[in-house]
Amino acid sequence: MTERLQAKFYERLGWAELTNLYGPTETSIDASYWLCARGSRTGKVLIGRPISNVQLYLLDDELEPVPVGVSGELYIGGVGLARGYLHRAALTAARFVPDPFSREPGARLYHTGDVARYLADGVVEYLGRADQQVKLRGFRIELGEIEAALCEQRGVREAVVLAREDAQGGKRLVAYVVRATEEDDRPGPTMEELQHGLRARLPDYMMPQAFIMLEQLPLLTNGKLDARALPEPDMTWQEQKDTYVGPRTPVEEVVAGIWANALGVEQVGVYDNFFMLGGHSLLATQVISRVRQVFSIELPLRALFDEPTVYDLSRKIETARRAELGLPAQALQPVLRAAELPLSFAQQRLWFLDQLEPGSAAYNVASAIRLKGELNVPALQQSLDVIVARHEVLRTTFATVGGRPVQVIGPAEPVALPVVDLQDLAEAEREARARQLMSEETQRPFDLARGPVLRVLLLRLGHDAHVLLLTMHHIVSDGWSLGVLVRELSALYEAFARGASLQLPALPVQYADFAAWQRDWLSGEVLEAQLAYWRQQLASAPALSELPTDKPRAPMQTYRGANQHALISQRTTETLKALSRREGASLFMTLLAAFQVLAGRATGQTQVVVGTDVANRQRDEIEGLIGFFANQLVLSTDLSGDPLFRVLLGQVREVTLGAYAHQDLPFDKLVESLRPERDPSRTPLFQLKIVMQNAPMPMLALPGLSLTAEELGGGTAKFDLTLFLEETEQGLSCTWQYNADLFEAATTGRLARHFALLLDQIALQPEARLSELQAALDTAEREERLGEQRRLEAANFERFKSISPKAVRI
Repeated sequence: MTERLQAKFYERLGWAELTNLYGPTETSIDASYWLCARGSRTGKVLIGRPISNVQLYLLDDELEPVPVGVSGELYIGGVGLARGYLHRAALTAARFVPDPFSREPGARLYHTGDVARYLADGVVEYLGRADQQVKLRGFRIELGEIEAALCEQRGVREAVVLAREDAQGGKRLVAYVVRATEEDDRPGPTMEELQHGLRARLPDYMMPQAFIMLEQLPLLTNGKLDARALPEPDMTWQEQKDTYVGPRTPVEEVVAGIWANALGVEQVGVYDNFFMLGGHSLLATQVISRVRQVFSIELPLRALFDEPTVYDLSRKIETARRAELGLPAQALQPVLRAAELPLSFAQQRLWFLDQLEPGSAAYNVASAIRLKGELNVPALQQSLDVIVARHEVLRTTFATVGGRPVQVIGPAEPVALPVVDLQDLAEAEREARARQLMSEETQRPFDLARGPVLRVLLLRLGHDAHVLLLTMHHIVSDGWSLGVLVRELSALYEAFARGASLQLPALPVQYADFAAWQRDWLSGEVLEAQLAYWRQQLASAPALSELPTDKPRAPMQTYRGANQHALISQRTTETLKALSRREGASLFMTLLAAFQVLAGRATGQTQVVVGTDVANRQRDEIEGLIGFFANQLVLSTDLSGDPLFRVLLGQVREVTLGAYAHQDLPFDKLVESLRPERDPSRTPLFQLKIVMQNAPMPMLALPGLSLTAEELGGGTAKFDLTLFLEETEQGLSCTWQYNADLFEAATTGRLARHFALLLDQIALQPEARLSELQAALDTAEREERLGEQRRLEAANFERFKSISPKAVRI
């Protein structure tokens, strides 16, 4: 039964009750019931609960019960089962199976072939047929789940999703959508609106590659869908561009660059099909040859035909590299919650730092959003409650047992949502007070032993004006996690604001499972292989950066930070991206090489060591989790011998790819193994850092509200100098975060200008030697100093002339 049919029933027979009865013929017609609700706008009608003397089971392939929210095949037991199919013993044996849950001899279950899931209250939601389940890009996908998500979008009456085969034999998801008519009181959605709504509800691999709008679905005479009558999609490049998902990992970025260079296109998404973009066997040969050269692995030509997307080929490359390095994979499974739950290695480092410096806000992660429009505060409260209940890590505290820290997962409780009303203040005072409260909140420390580890604050500036502030401790979050939180908050608020419910796809594991898995896997031979690589890689690396400071360094490290912003032009950015593709490198690798050239000039060191962040989410199970997975990598590059920049880029590429292949080793384990001389005034192993901010970050969209991100200021600086980079429509955004107790703003500004000039020079002359690039910087610095001297002399003369008006400058 559809929601539309339900609405028509109540429109004509408003005095009657409507019950949706579900059941196949093999179970004497009826097996479950659901009392339909008037005015429902959830986009679905449930099949409810079993009738008396009937049992419903949702089971996996091993006939084990599935958790709440996870799809499983529906089996029916009880008194209503038929004896079987007349004269068809084989079919009877296949569909009527022994009941493993009954103590009654000879009890059976009927295998319906339907797919469903339990909602939180135990009610069963029908998702579709098991023959609608497909395996695509290595993922098992329930087409009914995508259809259900589509039907919950505003303005959608009906939807069907198929996995259709393309001309090259590959599969792609195609969505057929029937828009709601005017009598449904909902306007028809655009393709962009459908994509946005689905991205908030579904992972990337479940996004349809094409959307086809229909006036109605074709039906057979029996009222069922005529799938063969659905039109074939015309998959144009524009449609692919509309569903573009950019590279998320360094390997994906390099592979996408190789494809773009070979195919002659500007961008390639991770789920784009090589052959649908115009690839053929000759180009495939060139691509595989380049992949072998860049990644130093043997990969057959057939690999591209078997794995024709950037995502699939990248996973195959990563698997091959890890196998060659002796780093076998190990299954990540849920662990029992009765035992003590260890911290991950990254969490343990932050917990230890918190013990050393209690009350520090250095690892607070804060985001502020200005909301304009009518805010539904109860819907916001509901959304936050669901997210915290869904992600155990957000209700975790950290206790000490036997001298060791352990995770303690608390029960799901409502999130504290204090509202500070500033409406009665004058506008200037109101804004000043809001900035003060935001600053105080972001600098307020967390108590990891007592919790909570997530704080929310809502500032009411007017009836339709608010500021929402979210603050988490880094021990439970990272940059990728913010994207997960934004995506789920958008989907949940949209549903709750219109009075609907929403069941997000179940999480296969939780962060505590990952922490236990990491402790078990990263030991013995695996740990030794990782350590051996890093010991060799950093054997000759200097322990300290010699970057000159403007102020004396304090005996203990300070964290007072400030930011400077700069923008690299779009033209230079595009030229650098083209250079990266030609050299089989990512844009980050090119920028890293330039940053190390700049650092080498400033420090006088020929061996330059910098740090970077890596998402460290190499497993499908953890992509949708909130938690602290990010790791820090140490990148050491030899600048000696005055190489061509293009040659240096090749060296940086090898260093970076090697580091990414060994990213599983937590930074604190590396420090523990190398045992550098401890200096409380500096961070160990590196003091300069460069970070490319490319973690998936969907736009936060809340219906009826316009949203603007609030700048929270520099706040803290964990390193001497960090360069944050992000691609924008205007060019490459650069944020220089520096320790204000070491550097003046003018010094950081000069470094930012020199970096921009260096990138311009590299874009023009990638074949230039490092000495030539540095000479251009020397010339620019001399001109800057001469200009500053002239401005100072002119200012002094003007002051003197104010005293002696007849003075003449010589």
